[in-house]
Amino acid sequence: MIKTGAYYDYDLIVIGAGSGGTRAGRIAAGHGARIAVIEGDRPGGTCVIRGCVPKKLLMYGSAFSSEVEDARGFGWKIDKIPPHDWPALIAAKDAELDRLEEIYRSLLKNAGATLISGWAKVTGPHEVTVEGASYSAEKILVAVGGLPNVADAPGLVAHAITSNEALDLAHLPDEILVYGSGYIALEFAGIFNGLGAKTHLVYRGDLPLRGFDEDVRAHIAVALADRGITLHNGSVIDDVTITRGRKQVKLSSGASVLVDQVMAATGRRPNTSGLGLDAVGVTMGQQGEIMVDAESRTSVPSIFAIGDVTNRINLTPVAIAEGHAFADSEFGGIKRTADHTNVASAVFSQPPIASVGMTEAEAGTAFEAVNVFTSVFRAMKNTISGRDEKTFMKLIVDRASDRVVGVHMIGPDCGEIMQGIAVAIKAGATKTDFDATIGIHPTVAEEFVTMRTARSYASAFPSNCPKMLEK
Repeated sequence: MIKTGAYYDYDLIVIGAGSGGTRAGRIAAGHGARIAVIEGDRPGGTCVIRGCVPKKLLMYGSAFSSEVEDARGFGWKIDKIPPHDWPALIAAKDAELDRLEEIYRSLLKNAGATLISGWAKVTGPHEVTVEGASYSAEKILVAVGGLPNVADAPGLVAHAITSNEALDLAHLPDEILVYGSGYIALEFAGIFNGLGAKTHLVYRGDLPLRGFDEDVRAHIAVALADRGITLHNGSVIDDVTITRGRKQVKLSSGASVLVDQVMAATGRRPNTSGLGLDAVGVTMGQQGEIMVDAESRTSVPSIFAIGDVTNRINLTPVAIAEGHAFADSEFGGIKRTADHTNVASAVFSQPPIASVGMTEAEAGTAFEAVNVFTSVFRAMKNTISGRDEKTFMKLIVDRASDRVVGVHMIGPDCGEIMQGIAVAIKAGATKTDFDATIGIHPTVAEEFVTMRTARSYASAFPSNCPKMLEK
């Protein structure tokens, strides 16, 4: 018999207790809904347990090596960088993750949601099975995130780690090869390099970070190389074998690199395998992503999906926004959708990157004419530390409306700076608004309100990555 209304066990079953699923469950429960959240691993999900949080903690740890180097220029008598205690960092990271997991458990408990442990399978439009037990709900929300995707190369699957294992290595490798050019690859390359491992970064294209602004891509390539990371651009891995206990990596360029560890960071894929969604009629994309409309509804009216599993914008705050909008719309009587325009993002590479809005190429396609303002300079701290690393800033302006449509930055604190800039871009700020804003001096951020001269050429830093010029 088909259950309806109050005859369902729950009003909503959420599959996945990550950031998006937890937000959806909490908000729906606050609207009076009966909620169950199913999690096969640890509450907190990818971001808290296996992604952005532990990764940034390791980034903080690795960044102290450059801080020690810079300190010498300010009079600190430091002969050499002391050795790093990798196990101590991992233990501290693990303790923090345990704390955050308990917070997520408490959030669900305090909201009145039932947390069910185990791996879920959708067995009907209103039914989910967990280790032989069946639960029914009026609506089902899938928020299971993604998994590391390892490229198909001989020996890579057998001999490489992913971001999951990189967070829990027993020992810091002396030499490591990171394969990929996206967020994860650049962030982990910076982590290992900062902690003292000789680091290689291998990627297929001429520049890292495909999809980012071309100036940003060129500038970060120079910055990574200047930090001591060996870049193998235009290469793919042909083969990975074990040689005398180390890993021999043959590249398509003809080069061969012998390292202690290989990390595959070649993207992620939706975590939909084994969920049973196709059997109940949910339409899936080529990469296994769940196809949804603006309201996060799938092809099955009672089943919804949010977050990375939909492969829209794969960022934790986006998943949270989607989950909140879903709960308000379906259980709170507040019809709304998550806004996917002008979503700011950051790459916690070393140096870090932050962006909001369009790339120059995107703006050039969208508008009849654009003005582009760039600035490249050595931050004040670097003038005394002796570090030659440059900060890069870029504003892209629709010439007809004067509206700022894209902002990009590489340099210290750029993620913090870009969060404030994102508010202005969301509000439709114009270049005139930026120009009328008085800066905070001396700061790096003030440069965003002092750039006055638009450049007339196509790219400040062509793909051959010339030397950055001092402002």
